[in-house]
Amino acid sequence: MNLEILKCQKYITNSLFIKKVLSLNLTLEEFLMLTYFDNDNNGYLNIDEVSKNLGIQPEKAYSIFTSLLSKKIIEIKTEKDIEGRLIERINLDNFYLMIISDQKEESKKEKMTDIYAEFEREFGRPISSMEYEIINAWLSHDYSEELILGALKEAVYNGVRNFRYIDKILYEWHKKGFKTLNDVNKHLERKDEKKEDSELFDYNWLDDEE
Repeated sequence: MNLEILKCQKYITNSLFIKKVLSLNLTLEEFLMLTYFDNDNNGYLNIDEVSKNLGIQPEKAYSIFTSLLSKKIIEIKTEKDIEGRLIERINLDNFYLMIISDQKEESKKEKMTDIYAEFEREFGRPISSMEYEIINAWLSHDYSEELILGALKEAVYNGVRNFRYIDKILYEWHKKGFKTLNDVNKHLERKDEKKEDSELFDYNWLDDEE
């Protein structure tokens, strides 16, 4: 089990667990069995014991078990015990990875929502669908959110609330290989401008020459 999964197990809450189960459209029996495996510290594969603990017939338990396997929610891992005998354990890594993936996607969406909200705040109006797509295009072209927001602030500082202007600034920064605003500051230092951070945006990037 990798470190990321171990960390995920530590912080998984009941709400995250149930939320993922609901998204997978599991039956009640599948949910109960998955919960059982999640709380089983040993993880040994013993259908008769699972059947007994869940109060269902062995045939039904096996059917539920194979359904979880087919959906790749659980796996069977073979390993050796301390006496060298082969044993089978139930592995939920796939399920935990699904939760990790969901959390990363939600975090990404939250950040994207923030950048759109920042544009609307600075422009003093809702952005249009076309402007929304322009921001998406910048993000897909590997412009960092930091640079995009930096270009936005420069535009606002110069009284130019215009996406074309912001796009030109981003193009110039990209051409110079800037990835962060720290790269921008270093460029200014090499130009011997010796500006303070607050003066970062008082610079005509469109006329800048190396």
